[in-house]
Amino acid sequence: MISVSDTLKEIIASYPLLEDGLSRGIINYSAFAREIKPQIEKRLYKTVTEGSVVMALKRISQKLSQKKLYKKSVDLTDLTVRSNLTEFTFINSSSLIDKQRKLFNQLVDQKDVFCAVSQGIRETTFITSADVAKTIESIFSSEARTAKIEHLSSIIIHLPETTVKIPGIYYQILKLLAWENINIIEVISTYTELTIVFENKDIEKAFSAFKSYLTFSNLSK
Repeated sequence: MISVSDTLKEIIASYPLLEDGLSRGIINYSAFAREIKPQIEKRLYKTVTEGSVVMALKRISQKLSQKKLYKKSVDLTDLTVRSNLTEFTFINSSSLIDKQRKLFNQLVDQKDVFCAVSQGIRETTFITSADVAKTIESIFSSEARTAKIEHLSSIIIHLPETTVKIPGIYYQILKLLAWENINIIEVISTYTELTIVFENKDIEKAFSAFKSYLTFSNLSK
């Protein structure tokens, strides 16, 4: 039988910022319980008391706090900003890999050229310096292109190797952008790098969000 706590967990999981507030203990349980109570009753098909909702919220908040997501510091001092980028996405095909190899052969001797490739099950995305756009369009001209997005910039966050063993570390970074309502075009990760791609108009706001986090973290020490 589904309980009040189970229903609350489903609701909270749908709203990352709500989970953030509960883990930090900055949400008024009683006020939130009054607001969320009708939604819980609708899902459970029965009446529940405000007190039972408050108790469930307290238990969930305690478990979230024990994760210590916010006690694990993220060093955002090592940032690299790239501008003037273009994104291409092509449907995967048997010939795509050969053309990708041809592209890399042409770029191997070019310095300061940014080229990130992310291959999925059905499609492959290239994010490159805009001056490489014509080369990509030429090499991949016979491939099925599903998207081309220009006027992009990226922030590359350099992370320690221990990052792979810290739960929630990417969440700490991405939630900073969610709080500021900053749209993300793409997220690409390697072992020690996290690359976040934005529209040019959002790059300054994103960079400021990370710097504000650093200022607040230093003041909190």
